[in-house]
Amino acid sequence: MAETAPRLLLLIPAHNEEQRIGPVLREYAEHFRRHYPGPFRIVVVLNGCTDNTEGVVGRMAADFPEVTYLNFPERIGKGGALIEGLKLAPEADLIGYVDADGATGPAAFLKLVSLAPQADCVIGSRWLPGAVLHQRQTWLRRLFSRAFHLIVQVLLRLNIKDTQCPAKVLHRAAVEAVHDALQIADLAFDVNLLYVLKRRGFRILEVPIEWTDKLGSKVTQSLLRSSLVMFLSVVRLRLVYSPFYRWLEPLRPLETWLYLRLKAPPPRATAPARSRVE
Repeated sequence: MAETAPRLLLLIPAHNEEQRIGPVLREYAEHFRRHYPGPFRIVVVLNGCTDNTEGVVGRMAADFPEVTYLNFPERIGKGGALIEGLKLAPEADLIGYVDADGATGPAAFLKLVSLAPQADCVIGSRWLPGAVLHQRQTWLRRLFSRAFHLIVQVLLRLNIKDTQCPAKVLHRAAVEAVHDALQIADLAFDVNLLYVLKRRGFRILEVPIEWTDKLGSKVTQSLLRSSLVMFLSVVRLRLVYSPFYRWLEPLRPLETWLYLRLKAPPPRATAPARSRVE
């Protein structure tokens, strides 16, 4: 008897994506039905949506039973949404995530899934030779991206070309082993995830990916502020794993105030209440 393909869980964090997420969900669900031989589930994690994203996702769920969603009325950030979504890891064998804009197509994502037997975590990279970029980011975003990469490398020594590509696949055991250490709720969540995986001895495989940058990126619209928040989070992550962190505990209220002033979700301490729709 042929071995059954791993149970696949795809997480898609979404904040005010009513204009884009419908076609993305349809494309993923139809492609997975045709090309993925095992059971799969697509879970959209709604994060403080004030538009009709929930309605759009609900209509897609009616057409495709494999699509469900979690709804968090408060803004918990992309990282916070993924931390919550990763709590579903026991329901799958492989867990991955992509952005709601469709920059990573389903074929490119399944290519990462096919490489999962080779590592504990497989990540796509836009900066490795062989990457196919149908639409490049603006020169300003590329500049900020490379500056952030340099900061991450100097402070954390990850030796990863593209920590921020939102196309990653992990084995359930890896997710469950590091979930307790995932705290960064903003866009630097990926660095938190990869750093903890590396510290705990899990193998990370970085491979070139096919990618299409999408117009309307929320990162581009607030590039300077997002970059400052991410820098703050990387510095915080370095301090957390230093001998000095326990001495900084009295500064926690100041840390929270600073994140909120930057209109960013503070690092997670306790999980918020959620409403879950199956």
